[in-house]
Amino acid sequence: MLGLTATIESLLFDWRTGRNTRHTMIALLRQSIFSRLAGYEDTNNADRTSIDPTMRHVVGGRAKAKQAASTSQMGLFETEVLTQPENPSVLMDLCGRWIDMVHRRKPIREIILDLDSSVSETYGQQEGSAYNGHFGCTCYHPLFCFNQFGDLERCLLRNGNVASADDWRSVLTPILARYRGLDIRRFFRGDAAFARPQVYEDLEEERYLYAIRLPANAVLYREIQPLLTRPAGRPPNKPVVRYHDFQYQASTWSKPRRVVAKIEHHKGELFPRVGFIVTNLRRKPCQVVKFYNGRGTAEQWIKEGKNAVKWTKLSCHDFEDNHVRLQLFALAYNLGNFLRRLALPRSVKHWSLTTLREKLIKVGAKVVTHARYVIFQMAEVAVPKRLFRAILERIRRLRLPETVPR
Repeated sequence: MLGLTATIESLLFDWRTGRNTRHTMIALLRQSIFSRLAGYEDTNNADRTSIDPTMRHVVGGRAKAKQAASTSQMGLFETEVLTQPENPSVLMDLCGRWIDMVHRRKPIREIILDLDSSVSETYGQQEGSAYNGHFGCTCYHPLFCFNQFGDLERCLLRNGNVASADDWRSVLTPILARYRGLDIRRFFRGDAAFARPQVYEDLEEERYLYAIRLPANAVLYREIQPLLTRPAGRPPNKPVVRYHDFQYQASTWSKPRRVVAKIEHHKGELFPRVGFIVTNLRRKPCQVVKFYNGRGTAEQWIKEGKNAVKWTKLSCHDFEDNHVRLQLFALAYNLGNFLRRLALPRSVKHWSLTTLREKLIKVGAKVVTHARYVIFQMAEVAVPKRLFRAILERIRRLRLPETVPR
């Protein structure tokens, strides 16, 4: 309905030169993305899904009359075609292209970006995997950037032993460029790994309001020294929370910036819990902390990607192959999130991607084929008929308007 895959074929490079190619680039990419959305995290199940009536109609082309691509064809597509030098960068940009298309149908007034790293454990001899002391395992260390709607703006697969903010510009800079010309409010949140002067300067240049956790040091503690003393009297059951803000300039900063401190005294704890946030927001200190705490939703979306889409299943040997697979997982995740936030009625808007997959995508049906149409007869056990009709109606409203010839 949104035409998300309509322009892909002109962007991807196809080295196949024969005239007897069975499936187009669009068809193969659709099969890769929709298979992952349905819970098939690799190409091992392609032989089974290639004869599935729903998958054949989703893929389109020759698959409608015969069958979709087989396991060997999908493996060749993902490890040989998509890994051509021109294609990985196109796949990385595709998430942003899809989000821009959604925003054209559903305009936004503000954008909130959350940048965070995660762990993708490895169990073989994958190229680039290494032991990470923070996570305590052998892994990859991918970097993700989400917006406030849960859409994955961009992601990057990295070696397992790099720092959390390593190569952050490859993820953040293209996103900042995409929203540069829009008349919207811009916000950014990040943990202490991104407390770097280069990050502050880039965000300030693009007129972003940000809240980034700041690692504690002796100078910061001196600023809040009077607030570290526990209040007199018997400690209450609820924590005693205090806020303070001040101007601070580290030796590597070009100018002083505002820092907000939160001090919590908990019952039964000898020392207070202290956190610092560097920000250019003009809100009250408690409001700045509340805004920063909203970045916890990004961690929840990363968990959904791991559990529902299973984007940690990066079992290829070559690093570039796994990087391409992560981009395919990201596209599948975004497709499911678009379905959730654009098509689900309010009564089921709280569904997780796992619930959405098990009740709407990976379901059984009786297929009745006629000469001109195909009927999918589904049971009302998972989704009632009225709810399913409402979802289809919402999807129909997303259809792009047809251009009228002059």
